[in-house]
Amino acid sequence: MSAASGNPIPSAPPSYEEAVGINVNYPHPYPVPGPGQKPDGKGMNPPPNMGQPPAANNPITVQTVYVQQPVMFYDRPVQMCCPSCNQVIVTRLSYDSGALTWLSCGGLCLLGCIAGCCLIPFCIDALKDVDHTCPKCSALVGSYKRL
Repeated sequence: MSAASGNPIPSAPPSYEEAVGINVNYPHPYPVPGPGQKPDGKGMNPPPNMGQPPAANNPITVQTVYVQQPVMFYDRPVQMCCPSCNQVIVTRLSYDSGALTWLSCGGLCLLGCIAGCCLIPFCIDALKDVDHTCPKCSALVGSYKRL
């Protein structure tokens, strides 16, 4: 390249601002300390409560929540807290004929117990479904199905 084309040869590469196209005369959005100056902190940090709600003088109330583990119901009474009356109880049991009772009756009929012996499963509590009720408020709190 020669100087004959009319363009002078640059002696140094362009600065970052010139290469990127940043206007050097545009003011900075925040104060920049000059060389040899220490930042005085004015305008450098936001106010301490900026973006936070104002502190309230109300006392903080703490609410304790007790989470009860799920209760498994079987054919025995269970001690628990009744969800209806919130009392600590031991459940009362009641027996109802369920699927196992009817299947046992049908099986005995197939074996030849026709003269009323097939009704024996309806007299045995170990073959019936169990309902757990609260003895204080009589609410149904759970049930146990044999099948």
